[in-house]
Amino acid sequence: MSPFSAANWSEPEDSFSTTFYEKYTSQLWFPEEIPLSNDALVWKALGDEERWTYIHASAGLNALDTLQGEIGMPVLSDLVEGHIRKATLQFQATMENIHARSYSLMNKTFLSTSEEREVFEWIRTQPQLQFKISFIQGVFADPDVSNLGLWKKLAVSCMLETALFYSGFFYPLYMAGQGRMVSAGEIFNLIILDEALHGVYVALLAQEKFNLMNPAEQAYAKAWYNQTLQTLYQNELAYTDVLYAGVNLTGEVKRFIRFNCNVLADNLALERPFPDEEINAVVQNGIEARGTTHDFFSAKGSSYSKVRVETLSDADVEAIWAGGFPDLDNTNQPVRVSHD
Repeated sequence: MSPFSAANWSEPEDSFSTTFYEKYTSQLWFPEEIPLSNDALVWKALGDEERWTYIHASAGLNALDTLQGEIGMPVLSDLVEGHIRKATLQFQATMENIHARSYSLMNKTFLSTSEEREVFEWIRTQPQLQFKISFIQGVFADPDVSNLGLWKKLAVSCMLETALFYSGFFYPLYMAGQGRMVSAGEIFNLIILDEALHGVYVALLAQEKFNLMNPAEQAYAKAWYNQTLQTLYQNELAYTDVLYAGVNLTGEVKRFIRFNCNVLADNLALERPFPDEEINAVVQNGIEARGTTHDFFSAKGSSYSKVRVETLSDADVEAIWAGGFPDLDNTNQPVRVSHD
C-alpha cells in the first residue's frame, strides 16, 4: 500500500474543481432559513389536484436526492482520483442530503402526519419512480471501473441532475411564476441552482473519461448513452402522466424534459437527442429571472440571503447618534421605532 497523502489546495488538481468547491461553499444554505410557513394559507387555498401534484412531485425528488446523497456521489467520489475532486463530490453529497431534508420539511409544514406517511408509502410503491431508482442504482453498482465504466456512472448522474429531476421541478416553478407557493419556490430555486452546478461539474469529469477512450469505446459509449436515455425518457413520460394528468400539464412537462435532455447533451458534448422546442413561458421566465440556466456563478438565489450578524459596539451607537444622545426624559421628543 502506498503512503497516504494529504489534499494540497495550494496546487489545484485541474482548472475547475477548486472553483466549483468554492462556489458550493459560498452558496451553502439550509431549508430552515426559508419561511415556508408563509405559504400555509396559499397551500390551503389550492385545489386537491394541485396539492397532490405539488407534494408528489416533491416526494419523487426527495427519493432521487436521497439516492444521490447516499449512493451516487459517494460512489463517484470513491472512484475519481484526486483529493480535491473527492472533496468536491463529497460536498455535493452533503448538498443532496440538504435537498432531501428540504422536501421533508415541506411535508412537515403542509401535511398531517397521516398524509406524510401516505406520501412516503407512495414513493416505495410508485412503479416509474422505483424503476428509475433501480436502473440508476444498477449502473452505480456495476463493478466496471474502466474509463468506460466510470463514464457510465458519471453520465447517469448527469441524467438525474440535468434532465430527470426536471419533471419534478416543473410544477414548483410554474406555481411560483404565478405568485403561488413563493417561499417553497425559493427553496426549489436554490436546489435548481445547486443541481445545475452539480450537472456541469460531473459532466466535465465525464468528458475527461470519454476523451481517454479509444474510438471503438467512444462509439459504444454513445450507443449505450442513447439507449439508456431513451429508456429513462420513456419511463419519465409515463411518470409525468401520473404526476400531471390531474392539472392538465402533461404536454408542457414533457417538452420541459426534452429541453433539459438537450441541455444534458450539451454538457456532455454529445449530440442533442431532440429538436428545439419552446417551453412554458412562465417556467422559462422563472428560470431566467433566477439565473438558473447559465449564470452559474452569480448570487445564491433571487431573494435568499443570509443575515450577517455583528456585535453592536459603542462606536456603532455613537455613529447613530452623532449629534448627541436623545433626552429620554423629554416626552415631546420623537422616538424612532424599528420594525425589523
